[in-house]
Amino acid sequence: MAEAPRVFAIGDLHLPGSMDKSMDMFGSHWENHFDKIRTDWKKKAREQDIILIPGDISWAMHLEEAREDLEAIQGLPGIKVFLRGNHDYWWKSITRVREALGLGSYALQHDGLMMGEYLFAGSRGWERPSVEMPDPEVEKIYQREILRLEMSLQHARRLDAQKRLVALCHYPPTDAQGTRTPVTDLMAGYGVSDVVYGHLHGYACGSAFSGTVDGVGYHCVSCDCLGFTLYQLPEKA
Repeated sequence: MAEAPRVFAIGDLHLPGSMDKSMDMFGSHWENHFDKIRTDWKKKAREQDIILIPGDISWAMHLEEAREDLEAIQGLPGIKVFLRGNHDYWWKSITRVREALGLGSYALQHDGLMMGEYLFAGSRGWERPSVEMPDPEVEKIYQREILRLEMSLQHARRLDAQKRLVALCHYPPTDAQGTRTPVTDLMAGYGVSDVVYGHLHGYACGSAFSGTVDGVGYHCVSCDCLGFTLYQLPEKA
């Protein structure tokens, strides 16, 4: 009998997108960062495992420029689930993105996905509006992302009301203290078990919240915060 799939996550791969775009400018630890990721990935993941990638996949501006990066990721073991990040400018038409990914990879956008005993949903999110310095544009985008997140969670729960639901976000759903937000309220309300998110880098990794809010586990999976290794979600009964 085949072993049950495990769920891993890693975000913010920031692959070059057919450009001379090196991440080394952000520190020497970024040197050859995808080689480090690839080595660890091949050691840990099996073909039946699920790999969640919550955004900032490629620096490409257009889909054709991102193909080489997508192929490099697809060449690694596991079933991949992608979510758009704020730097994924190449991700425009979801139909074209899904065509480019082909078999064995999935792109979430305003919908949900059922794979075996798991459900997946999510939305990019946005920075939390500031109470001290209100910005109408930030508030507008944040509220739009809340609607998109709920649309995705609703879709997932229509697929199955009981299966374990894991959500992907690009932006952090909460602050360093794990403060309740409209995002965490939605996650708890729809019975999400775990949320993976990215966006944070460098010193900001130290302020990333990893813990539980209202019974939902939160995990920062930006690749440099993980030391360029896959993160395995806790297995739950």
